[in-house]
Amino acid sequence: MQDLSYYEILEVSQSADKASIKKAYRTMAKKYHPDKNAGDSDAEHKFKLCNEAYQCLSDEKQRSVYDRYGKEGLQGMGGGGGRRSSGGFDDLGSMFEDMFSGFGGGGGSRRQNPADMEKYPLDMNVDMYLSFNEAIFGCEKEVEFTYKKACKPCKGSGAKNGKLSTCAQCKGQGQVYIKQGFMTFSQTCPVCNGTGSSASDKCTSCRGNGYDETRETVSIKIPKGIDDGNRLRVSGKGNIGKKGSRGDLYVTFSVKPDKHFQREGNDVYIAIPVFFTQAVSGESLTIPSLTGDLELKLDVGTKDKQHFTFRGEGIEDVHGHGKGNLIAQVNITYPKKLNDEQKELLTKLQDSFGIESKPHEGVLDSAIDKMKNWFS
Repeated sequence: MQDLSYYEILEVSQSADKASIKKAYRTMAKKYHPDKNAGDSDAEHKFKLCNEAYQCLSDEKQRSVYDRYGKEGLQGMGGGGGRRSSGGFDDLGSMFEDMFSGFGGGGGSRRQNPADMEKYPLDMNVDMYLSFNEAIFGCEKEVEFTYKKACKPCKGSGAKNGKLSTCAQCKGQGQVYIKQGFMTFSQTCPVCNGTGSSASDKCTSCRGNGYDETRETVSIKIPKGIDDGNRLRVSGKGNIGKKGSRGDLYVTFSVKPDKHFQREGNDVYIAIPVFFTQAVSGESLTIPSLTGDLELKLDVGTKDKQHFTFRGEGIEDVHGHGKGNLIAQVNITYPKKLNDEQKELLTKLQDSFGIESKPHEGVLDSAIDKMKNWFS
């Protein structure tokens, strides 16, 4: 199911309106909700995917980006499991109150059973550094990481023999109250983390943490065109919860810059130093590209900072939408010193152009005459 598109997960068409998407989500979420599928890790995973799909498709901006670029395009917006707008949470909150008010008796909110609450998120993230060429051409790398697994002796509770007692700090409320002047604020109890229960005696096996840590190595295939800040999900390689369900591993990439090429999206820029005589005469130069040498034919009288574009010679789009361009920027250089012979040759060259070599004279004469009239 994780390989399906968001529309396929909710079983709606890509042209579905907001009302249809919301209705489909309510049906799917109710079907796979953990309260109705206790101990079913597959249903829990499907529930999470339905939630992820609805969060994206119910937001017009995220849906537009997803339709164009897929899940990877949402990374910079906080999509695909990241930060989302408050509007989405408000909508989900009211929806869950309607859908699950009958579960467990009573229509109000209820605290989750402490025995079911995880001490850590199941999804996890690791950072990976890539060289410029690894990101451009793709590669296969090994990721070594440490994941958490619920401690068996204490069943992930952190308490000796798994026995919990009412938290002495919050008296089982899960909240503590802080008074500042005439106002009182509540916050999650730091001792029991909001469960209302805590360990009287710590588990000797995990020292009260509730989990053990294990090192693992996994090989991942990095697609061509991956960019700095992009994330790749490795399904089912995250932390393991109390009931055996396992989250996902997210790999966030940092790409080292190259000495010569500068990336802007799928386009690549390269600065080409050109001597002023080459720019004036319009010479042809051999320049490097990502895949080999290219010929750069300068215009006669090429200007400083002028751009020459080589279409399709840039970076392959990570979503498979073609390739960017290579843009060569000309940086004209001039001699720092001239000997007498060079000065003489330049003077002869300038004289050979006649009036064309003195474009400033007409402009300056006109300006001087105008200034004289100001004071006459």
